[in-house]
Amino acid sequence: MSYFDGFILAVPTANRQKFIDHAKLGDSVFMDLGALRILECWADDVPDGKLTDFRKSVQATADESVVFSWIEWPDKAARDAAMEKMMSGIESDPRLSPETNPMPFDGKRMIYGGFAPLLELGAPPAALPYVDGIVLAVPTANKQQYTDFARKFDDIFIEFGALRIVEGWGDDVPDGKLTDFRRAVQAGADESVVFSWIEWPDKAIRDAGMKKMMEDPRMDPANPDNPKMPFDGKRMFFGGFRPVVALTP
Repeated sequence: MSYFDGFILAVPTANRQKFIDHAKLGDSVFMDLGALRILECWADDVPDGKLTDFRKSVQATADESVVFSWIEWPDKAARDAAMEKMMSGIESDPRLSPETNPMPFDGKRMIYGGFAPLLELGAPPAALPYVDGIVLAVPTANKQQYTDFARKFDDIFIEFGALRIVEGWGDDVPDGKLTDFRRAVQAGADESVVFSWIEWPDKAIRDAGMKKMMEDPRMDPANPDNPKMPFDGKRMFFGGFRPVVALTP
């Protein structure tokens, strides 16, 4: 079964090109170690939220932009083996060295974690997609309810033009000192983090698809025939992103 690592970070907007150059070089190490696909996506349509949002998740300042990224692996064993090799070689590989490839962002505020896919609909597109990123907290006991809920509504996204949707369940999500996934969605001890993304052909199709979704009675929470959210929607956050780095074998 496939596996992926998800990341959110804040980058000074003025450092956009420095970030792209840094990511291309550093991410090539993951590709050499067996990753299947890496996308680094720059914030484009990221709304502020009352309780949670992408900017709050990484304590982004007014002069910073949010990056939403993921690394896809064949399975967890391949990912764990790659991470072990990477950590043991961090001093010898110049692509990972802070001297030769310094981070153009505050790494202490980056959040990351490993996720096991609950759903994978569609296939990675050949061209660069427009990406919607979603992060939320789900009661761990509601895992199957969430899977069923997501499948119903993700099928509608596909109907309205989405090319691929992945729903990931938190599997290896560490606590951080300043930021982490659990804090980002104010997750309780009995909740798990979900990291998901939707890939669209372009922003125009995404915007049209979202408009159709909002007008579709199958999406109306007041409709008694529609399933209820098995999670707290007020703590879910989302946003639109444009890929700036995309690596495949």
